Amino acid sequence: MVDVTIVAAESSEFSATGKMFTNKGSILFLMKQTSFYGSSKFCPLYELLTAFSHKAAAAGESFVLSLKFRKRQKGSLFVCCLAMVSRSYSNLLDLASGDSPSFGGERKRFPRVATVPGLLSEVEDESCHSVGSDAPSVSQERMIIVGNQLPLRAHRNEDDGEWCFSWDEDSLLLQLKDGLGDDVEVIYVGCLKEEIAPNKQDDVAQTLLETFKCVPAFIPLELFTKYYHGFCKQHLWPLFHYMLPLSPDLGGRFDRSLWQAYVSVNKIFADKVMEVISPDDDYVWVHDYHLMVLPTFLRKRFNRVKLGFFLHSPFPSSEIYRTLPIRDEILRALLNSDLIGFHTFDYARHFLSCCGRMLGLSYQSKRGYIGLEYYGRTVSIKILPVGIHIGQLQSVLNLPETEAKVVELHDKFRGRTVMLGVDDMDIFKGISLKLLAMEQLLVQHPENIGEVVLVQIANPARGRGRDVQEVRSEAYATVKRINNRFGRPGYDPVVLIGNPLQFYERIAYYVIAECCLVTAVRDGMNLIPYEYIICRQGNEKLDETLGLDPSAQKKSMLIVSEFIGCSPSLSGAVRVNPWNIDAVAEAMDSALIVSEAEKQLRHEKHYRYVSTHDVAYWAHSFLQDLERACGDHLRRRCWGIGFGLGFRVIALDLNFRKLSVEHIVSAYRRTKSRAILLDYDSTLMPTGSLNTTPNVEAVGILNNLCRDPNNVVFLVSGKDRRTLTEWFSCCEKLGLAAEHGYSIRPNHDSDWETCVSLPDFDWKQIAEPVMKLYTETTDGSTIETKESALVWNYLYADPDFGFCQAKELLDHLESVLANEPVSVKSGQHIVEVKPQGVNKGLVAEHILTTMRQKGKIPDFVLCIGDDRSDEDMFEVIMRAKTGSCLSPVAEVFASTVGQKPSKAKYYVEDRSEILRMLQALANASEQTAKTTPALSSRGVIIDRE
Repeated sequence: MVDVTIVAAESSEFSATGKMFTNKGSILFLMKQTSFYGSSKFCPLYELLTAFSHKAAAAGESFVLSLKFRKRQKGSLFVCCLAMVSRSYSNLLDLASGDSPSFGGERKRFPRVATVPGLLSEVEDESCHSVGSDAPSVSQERMIIVGNQLPLRAHRNEDDGEWCFSWDEDSLLLQLKDGLGDDVEVIYVGCLKEEIAPNKQDDVAQTLLETFKCVPAFIPLELFTKYYHGFCKQHLWPLFHYMLPLSPDLGGRFDRSLWQAYVSVNKIFADKVMEVISPDDDYVWVHDYHLMVLPTFLRKRFNRVKLGFFLHSPFPSSEIYRTLPIRDEILRALLNSDLIGFHTFDYARHFLSCCGRMLGLSYQSKRGYIGLEYYGRTVSIKILPVGIHIGQLQSVLNLPETEAKVVELHDKFRGRTVMLGVDDMDIFKGISLKLLAMEQLLVQHPENIGEVVLVQIANPARGRGRDVQEVRSEAYATVKRINNRFGRPGYDPVVLIGNPLQFYERIAYYVIAECCLVTAVRDGMNLIPYEYIICRQGNEKLDETLGLDPSAQKKSMLIVSEFIGCSPSLSGAVRVNPWNIDAVAEAMDSALIVSEAEKQLRHEKHYRYVSTHDVAYWAHSFLQDLERACGDHLRRRCWGIGFGLGFRVIALDLNFRKLSVEHIVSAYRRTKSRAILLDYDSTLMPTGSLNTTPNVEAVGILNNLCRDPNNVVFLVSGKDRRTLTEWFSCCEKLGLAAEHGYSIRPNHDSDWETCVSLPDFDWKQIAEPVMKLYTETTDGSTIETKESALVWNYLYADPDFGFCQAKELLDHLESVLANEPVSVKSGQHIVEVKPQGVNKGLVAEHILTTMRQKGKIPDFVLCIGDDRSDEDMFEVIMRAKTGSCLSPVAEVFASTVGQKPSKAKYYVEDRSEILRMLQALANASEQTAKTTPALSSRGVIIDRE
């Protein structure tokens, strides 16, 4: 912060004096003000803002200005934040001059932090001698990292009671900077562990932003308690670790007030991000389950925000997750990210299954990437286990304190084999199960008594509650029983360390342990095995201290639970089911008797993986995928729909737009030869309705359109012709196309004819038995037999099993029908076999060709459909614009239902909007019919005169 004077304009009496700094797209200005409410022009920056708005509007520049004031306690100092979405002004120089700014051309670069006092006009170019700034320029890439806690440590100064801050070197959010590169500026948004008094918050915020580039979110204590200790730790954390609230003692019942607190805190975080973000340029990386609805708030404010989310905990199976009352809200919020990261494929698979079962979404794997299609956006799924910061571990290994502690522990456990466990004291880390396995080991292999020691380091639990106390009491009681039973003077089989250890002390235990046991019953990742591997690699100084040959291969043994995230990555570890006490005890025994050469091979394999997949590799890989996932933002047109946490962004082709009733009615009135093609299923019929017969309103509108002699109206459906004939018997002039274009009838008086000539349907005798086989083994599936096709439908089957069966059926049918003139295709919950070349595009082509042959070349075409089968119609119609089937000035409206990717150029919202639009067209025809006789009558009168 430095003293700066801003002058709005040369002739203006308004000016502002205070302190200013910039942050890529944001300008923060602290000003001294004596009369805030004195006049309507309440701010010295009023003229500045007015000048900006007038000049930008005159130049046709779109922009958004957000002006916020926060009163500070000392004096009358205010904070003004101008968040500029438009980047045409890289600084405020143009606002301070009387000349109109230049929109376009090369932008002037402005330093992020002004380092000298003076007029803003003096700070015109960063190369100017009066502005020497080491801060990077606006063009520098920037990452905003959002986590529950800032990577900072805080303590009060004993002399004056002021807060002092330093980096928390153990924080993953700080460590991941190593993988982002020196050219990426990092800004952190999060909470502080300490509660800051309200009158100190602005000073602290200013200090943290200037010194650490950290933006603190100050959460009131009561709200934070409900958010963190309430919703996060009582609802999300247990559920994500597979613990259901079956009783009030197990996590507690769902509390709506805690959920509201969770949403409120996420909104506060969103506000903090908005203060510093430049949405067109910055990347935002949100971390963990504390902030799962934050993506919705950010996407709602900035539709094209470049947003990644990484979940550091497990994601439960759909059977567990679906018990959460706000399950859809969280899923939809996460899907507002561009990239979602998980530690393992299991977690990602569970998430995808939840999206499929609860939201009806499907995913595809493309070139090694998993993508979820969500309202035109592709949400990428990343499977990337996190690593550790090897440099930090190695620096601690080199400390003299570490060496001294290693010597102490080596002497303490001399002649005994140390097995080590390092866990938080919570219900999911399986400490008691591990202790029971140690007891079983000593019972089954008494030769280990006096030879083997289990050192269990129990870190303080991050949560609080009765369950933590119960785990602690059980652990201490079990240790006491084991030591009383198997202990002897100078020997305790189990050493339980319940007090917090310094990091170097924990490192020393890693160094002297022959085996590390991680037997958590459920854990997101757990990096203890990684730390153990690096510490066992050691260094020359420690080798000398322990009397080891530095050239000799290092060795280690790992016993890990099957239910932790790092287990798949450690292929040389002994994997165990922690619930099976006997199996864990046997694994411990096998680890004690395994050969030295085997220990060396396992260690080498693990060390090679851990050393190459560190935290920098993890962060770099995530950023690369985030850049790829956001690559098409500017190539899509985006807008938001929905309210609250149901908000989502539609991303569509730049030429795709809403079909307005006024626009199409105007074109309808101007034209004289019209073709109207309408899909029936889910277009004129309500989606998901059990009653599929047409209603009176729809039939009446179709009849009114058919009465206009200038119209050729066709209904195109997947239904068979018998059903369509029965349903639309009262529509004499309505054309019908059955079974996606296989059969066609121009009007009620004509006979049905086929668009494709087929020699026979012998292939049905091959396909139907195969479909019956899959129907018998897939509960909820059915077979629909049509004249030209067979359809296997699994809409009411289990989604995952039905999908797997559909893939198998598709392969099976393609194999047995390889020599038949049919095509086998999969669709939305169906597998269909039909003759080759039969599609709705045939209907469109037939209608346009027939009209041309009759001398009625269409100058108006309307085609509406809602699913993949209608895309063939859209393609034919759009292609006809350049052919001879349409008038050169033809008005063509290919429209899909709903805002989704399509070959159509227009969309309508839903069935009700379609009916309103068709009714408007019918009304236009009626008005034209009434007007024409009147005009003719007036013409006769004129002739007589």
